[in-house]
This record gives sequence, C-alpha cells and structure tokens, in this order.
Amino acid sequence: MNDFISLNQGSGGKLTHELIEQVFVGRFGMVKPLTDSAILKDTRCTLAFTTDSYVVDPLFFPGGNIGKLAVCGTVNDLAVSGAEPMYIAVSFIIEEGFPVNELVVIAESMAEEALKAGVRIVTGDTKVVEKGKCDKLFITTSGTGILNPDLEHISIARQVKTGDKLIINGPVGNHAIAVLGARDSLSFTSSVTSDCASLNHLIRNVTQNCNEIHFMRDLTRGGLATVLNELAAMIGGGIVIEEASVPVDEPVKGLCEILGFDPFYLANEGKVIIVVGAGEEKRVLDVMRSDPLGKYSEIIGEIIPDKKKLVVLNTSVGGQRILDMPSGLQFPRIC
Repeated sequence: MNDFISLNQGSGGKLTHELIEQVFVGRFGMVKPLTDSAILKDTRCTLAFTTDSYVVDPLFFPGGNIGKLAVCGTVNDLAVSGAEPMYIAVSFIIEEGFPVNELVVIAESMAEEALKAGVRIVTGDTKVVEKGKCDKLFITTSGTGILNPDLEHISIARQVKTGDKLIINGPVGNHAIAVLGARDSLSFTSSVTSDCASLNHLIRNVTQNCNEIHFMRDLTRGGLATVLNELAAMIGGGIVIEEASVPVDEPVKGLCEILGFDPFYLANEGKVIIVVGAGEEKRVLDVMRSDPLGKYSEIIGEIIPDKKKLVVLNTSVGGQRILDMPSGLQFPRIC
C-alpha cells in the first residue's frame, strides 16, 4: 500500500479492500467476513447496524440527489443483511455559501424517501465549514434495523452451495451513467435515469415468501463484478454468469461502448443480487417480478465448484472471460 491515500482507494474495488484490511480491520477488532451491516446480538433482539458517507458529484442527478441516495443506501445495506430497517441518523457537513434552497430540496427528498421506505430519521448533526474546506455538501448516515435470527446467514453467505442460482432485480449501470451525464465537465448528455431506490419492501416480500434465500448484497461501488468476486471469496467457490442474461438498458450499453466502460463494473443504487437454492429460483423470480422494483428481474448465473474462486462470464458471442475485481476507478465519486 502506498504512503498516501489515492482516489483509487475509494473505488470499492481491490485497493479499497486492501486499505480496509490493512488499516482498519485488525485495529478495530472487526470480525470477518465483513458485511454491509454489523450484526449485534442482545438478549432481547438482534440488531443490524450500518453507516456510510455520501459524496456524489453532482449533488443532483436524473432520478435523485445526494439526500435520496443517502437514505436509500442505508436502507438497502440493512435490508440485504436480512434486517427490517427502522431508524436513521444523519450528519451534514456543509460548505459555507451553499444555497439554502438546495439544502431544503435535499432534506425534503430524504424525508420523502424515508416515509416511502417506512423508516424514521431520528437524530443527526450539522457542521458548516469554510469555503473550500468541503465540496458543497457531504452526508453521513447510520442506520439500525431488527434482524430475524432465521435470516442471520444471509449477509455472510453461510448457506450458499454449488448449484445455487443468482438473480438480479433489473438492469445494471444506470446510476453511474445518470450521474456522469449530469456533470457539466463532461462532453455528453444522457437520458438515463438513476435506479436510486429503497429495496426493503421488495426484499421483505422475497424473504417472507421464499425459503431458500442464501445470500443478498446490493450493487453499489464497483458494480456487479465486485460483489460477485466478494461472494466467490466468501464461499471459496466459483461463479459462472451468462452475459446474455444480465439486463443492461440500451442507452447504457451504447454509452459504455462509446466511452469504453464495462457495465458490469458500473455503480448502482437500486440493484440487489440474490442467491437462491436450486429449485426455488422460479418462485423467487415470480415474487420479485411482482414488485415494480423487480419487474425486470432475471436469473443470471449459478454457483460452481472452483478452488480458484473465479467469476467466469460466458459471453454473448460464445467465449469466456474472467470478471476480476477492479483495482481502481473508472471515474471518481459516483456514490
């Protein structure tokens, strides 16, 4: 690891994982595997607890803004751990000179999304720093939820086995392209809208109506490829993905071809990958497709035995390639 922090270490890829492992895990006494929410056991109940910071640029983009993003991200981290999201704390770092009317819009978006998700924003903190000491606005959120003990295995992939199927709830890459298209510094515009959404109601329907849910994770920084590599490392096995089955909207696909991006590595804010036991995938698919946020769900692959823990993509043209974990950034500050 280098002597100084680089933007690549905030990408969610390999360098991010190395930074966390080498600096934080041992010193904080964290227990592996690391998941989106810490599971805190108590004599009365089991809690899931998560925290995240949001530094998106620009603050407003088609389909959302940094406030909506903060609530959705926190809700989703709790939901994919099998928990019922309950409470959120929020902290604002605001740069001197930031327009009050924009802050009001962001706060209203947070309140609206919290109401939609059925969670409460219950406490927080606000700091204002001198001009130039912050890029407009940074938001940090923490969230807690109640975890059903029967779902504790979901975040750590304890029950994942060979033959399990992988299902995604819709097309990948929309959030990253929407944010990029909203940047004044870039030379393209896009009609793509971010997929930013709270997935807890969709996930609750799945866990309440399907018995063989073995793993869930939302696809944020680093995209689908990063989460698949994290899963392969957790289970000590391999994953095979069918490229033709992974939904990608045509505008996203077209811009990726022009700009040289790979949609499998693009950030999302309303997508979840679910690993389900073989034989249960049709039922899970039906439940997911009954929800507006899962209308375009697809089975995209399965777990295979592989001591090398590789993620293999069967391409649309009949070949194969390895989907490795990204080392650094394709572009900065998407989420």
